[in-house]
Amino acid sequence: MEPKPFQTPHPPIWFGGRHHRGLRRAARLADGWMGAGSTDTSQFREHAAIIRESLDAQGRDPAAFPISKRVYIALDDDHARAEKRLRDWFGRRYGDADLGSRVAVWGDEETCARGLADIIEAGAQMLMLNPMFDHLEHLKALPQVAAQVSSGG
Repeated sequence: MEPKPFQTPHPPIWFGGRHHRGLRRAARLADGWMGAGSTDTSQFREHAAIIRESLDAQGRDPAAFPISKRVYIALDDDHARAEKRLRDWFGRRYGDADLGSRVAVWGDEETCARGLADIIEAGAQMLMLNPMFDHLEHLKALPQVAAQVSSGG
């Protein structure tokens, strides 16, 4: 197959998953792990701990194994409207409106920055943000949110 990958011997292989066997498998075989967007921060914290314990058991360097999380995000100064739009999307997409309220980060920039900081504190070194609506507005606002997360405020 051509062209050959730039990385040697191959591109990094990341695993996802949330079951303890899958988490241990990721620590054994993968080059990184991404936590599911359908997990809340406390679940992600537990999963990241299993990953770190499993890396230790495998004799692998945790510093060389990135941990990431997919994050559904809904920026809106009107918290109630943000949650309603989020719940509508999850209800249509997954048939479970409550899932959106449990797993997503939503609200104004400050609230979202706190939610993202909590996920980082739980063990994420990288976040894949999945805006739920108003994509162009999110693209404009997310750098300010990231700056708040980075500055701790």
